[in-house]
Amino acid sequence: MDISNPAKTVKCWVELYSDKMYTWAFYKTSNKEIAEDLVQDTFLVAFQSIQKFEGKSDPKTWLFGILNNKIADHFRKVYRNPIITESERLDNNNFSWLNNFFDEDGNWKKNQRPSEWSEEKGNLLDDLEFKKVLENCMEKLPANWNATLQLKFLEEKNSEHICQELQITPTNFWQMLHRAKLQLRKCLEIHWFKK
Repeated sequence: MDISNPAKTVKCWVELYSDKMYTWAFYKTSNKEIAEDLVQDTFLVAFQSIQKFEGKSDPKTWLFGILNNKIADHFRKVYRNPIITESERLDNNNFSWLNNFFDEDGNWKKNQRPSEWSEEKGNLLDDLEFKKVLENCMEKLPANWNATLQLKFLEEKNSEHICQELQITPTNFWQMLHRAKLQLRKCLEIHWFKK
């Protein structure tokens, strides 16, 4: 690969790979603007470090490696600097939000028990309406809970790696993951399964 003209090379890469990279970034973040920014940042890094590209791998592989690092950086930043409202802070500190699901003895409240979700024909993630509801429900989660879900289930990283990446304890990780799944389940029941 001739990289004697970095601007021309990166411009060619933008034309060839930007759509696929955007699709991947959007899949990982569920946010149009963030996905666009991550792809733009990837091409900026590629331009700045093109002399390090030795051509031993396909440019697409190299660019996706940069993009995946940018996505991981994004989730680390979201986790470390979450935007938390005062009510979320109070709820997270005193666990009063659990009162929505459980009674004093730790048992499910009758009207909060997980309901049976009807079997859908096909895969729910292939349903565009469902994906939109899922994305909206995930956006309603506190940022650190959302980041934990994304890393565990979309990035498919193991728990130990997530704890290291987010610099949290395993107990904290499992608590956040459990709370996020409870909230996500409730949101999906309200906005999808009981519609």
